[in-house]
Amino acid sequence: MTLPSVDLLLIAGRAVFLLFSFVLAAVAFTRWRRQAVNDARHFDERLDRIFERLTDVEQRIAALGTGVHELSGRLTEELRSATPLTPAPQSYEIAIRLARSGASREELMMNCGLTRQEADLVRRLHGPQRRESVVAA
Repeated sequence: MTLPSVDLLLIAGRAVFLLFSFVLAAVAFTRWRRQAVNDARHFDERLDRIFERLTDVEQRIAALGTGVHELSGRLTEELRSATPLTPAPQSYEIAIRLARSGASREELMMNCGLTRQEADLVRRLHGPQRRESVVAA
């Protein structure tokens, strides 16, 4: 019996190596494809959950918009029906007279319906002037 030649053995070795490489590549490609399908399925599931949450948020925003619109309407109605808080010009005249006679801030607020800032302003403008003596150095 004759031994196969070295060239024949090398060719057979190359063929076996190529066959093994193709099988290994096929197995790797199959696993890669399965993993891609699983990843796509998980991505679709997450996307569906995100769409559900987005729909829920949109519904909440729509409900809030309706509530804000209703509150805006109620506020507009209340503003129309509210009486103005500013005192009448006659109250200012009375406050000026009282301030000239030396009335305190609280008296102006109670008797004329002024706010604290308005009473302070009336006292500063129309109240008795404070005379401070200037000491010469």
